[in-house]
Amino acid sequence: MVTYAPLSEIIADPIVQTGVLTTLGALVTRILLRNRPTLRLVGQLAFFLALTALLLYHGIIPYEVDPADISRVQRVFTGIVKVIWWINAAWSLIGVVRVFLILDHQPREGRLLQDLVVGIIYVTAVLSIIAYVFNAPVGTLIATSGAVAIVLGLALQNTLGDVFSGVALNLAKPYGIGDWLVLSNGFEGKVVEMNWRATHLLTGANDLVVVPNSDLAKARLTNLSSPERSHGVTLTVRFRPTTAPSTMADVMHSVLLSSNSILTRPEPSVQILSLDGGAAELELAFRVADRALAGKAKSEVFDLIFRHAKAAGLTLAAPTEAVGSAFPESNGVEMPFGFHTTPRRLLDAIPLFAPLTEDEKEALASTMTRRTFRKGEALAKQGEVLKSLMIVRSGVVAVNRREGAREMELERLAPGDCFGEGGLLTEAGEFGGIKALTFVVVYEITQKSLAPLMRDRPAIADELALLLSKRNASELLRLGRGDGANATTTMPPLRARIRHLFNL
Repeated sequence: MVTYAPLSEIIADPIVQTGVLTTLGALVTRILLRNRPTLRLVGQLAFFLALTALLLYHGIIPYEVDPADISRVQRVFTGIVKVIWWINAAWSLIGVVRVFLILDHQPREGRLLQDLVVGIIYVTAVLSIIAYVFNAPVGTLIATSGAVAIVLGLALQNTLGDVFSGVALNLAKPYGIGDWLVLSNGFEGKVVEMNWRATHLLTGANDLVVVPNSDLAKARLTNLSSPERSHGVTLTVRFRPTTAPSTMADVMHSVLLSSNSILTRPEPSVQILSLDGGAAELELAFRVADRALAGKAKSEVFDLIFRHAKAAGLTLAAPTEAVGSAFPESNGVEMPFGFHTTPRRLLDAIPLFAPLTEDEKEALASTMTRRTFRKGEALAKQGEVLKSLMIVRSGVVAVNRREGAREMELERLAPGDCFGEGGLLTEAGEFGGIKALTFVVVYEITQKSLAPLMRDRPAIADELALLLSKRNASELLRLGRGDGANATTTMPPLRARIRHLFNL
């Protein structure tokens, strides 16, 4: 007759208790909390402490060798339990290490240090299992593996050099993901990945270059993104000495003041480098928020230099290496702007009136009036409906928008820029208040002056609606209210409003 042990004896059996606890721990930590790392770590630690308490309660010490007088079944059981305990000890310690590395708030993009610590923990757990479960001589094993390690080290000398260089670079942190580096050979690129063997750099031509860590550890590096991500830029410009250098410097200050791409702190500077009979040379220095924005900022500043120089009557000088003069000598009646009148030149400078013919531009230019504003004077208030289009002739204008107690600057306008087209074409209020940052000269086009041209050529309304919709989209993009790609969707209602306003 088969006899069965009482239920209480089955529950008290250490094999059953350990099996149940191990199953519950694996179910909770590996399945139920798989996508919740914080709770998973708490559950892992709780399971490990409970397993430790259970083993000690039954007299099983995982970090000691089993006695020699126990049976084979007990030895197998305690061996399995010890292996489970050491594996969970390694997992718990790895979880704690990962949390420490995250809470340390330090970059671990390449995870080199983390991988190294995790590897040491796993090796220690394996050696402990060999020593306390299989009762093998760990010292002899380490000595034997040391000889093998020497042979492998000699065979993998270059690879190991890259690995240890990667660990050293990760600990020293001379650069991080997103930093721009310049190597000693002049090569320049952005760090996009750091791993055990190499660092990946993305060049300005969008080419990926893999540089071994051992080469970077020995190279002289220039980190363009450290100690802060802002990057300094200098430009040199030469003008013919037709006016005082201080006047040229003031014009260049207006150039930097009107830029929308450079930082205002630290304050940009202009320095007169040299002056001779051929040219006055000036240096413009400014900063951008990131190295990647330097090209865009330089392009904008060069464009502003040309526009401000034209507005101030300055003429660019020939380069120093040029033979002779690239410009004819002044005959006393020099016309730096060409042969058109100032209003006509302004119409040519803005894309808003590009669809007009030459005769139409001349007719419109004859109706334009000149207005001036002192520094700090308001040209328009936020929400004000302007009945005229204002084209900046000289000076710098800022557009500021206030929302509640917060005020932000949307953009700055330079010679050739315009404002008021929303009110002129659609009777819409200004998106922000407009203020003169310097002495400003503008030319005004009234709605009455533009109406005859619109009636003669109704197709102009379509061109103006498209240009206006693009500007509205860019303003919304600056405020974070759009993606800048909705210009075509807003064009039809704008076109309808323009046609209705001008009775087209």
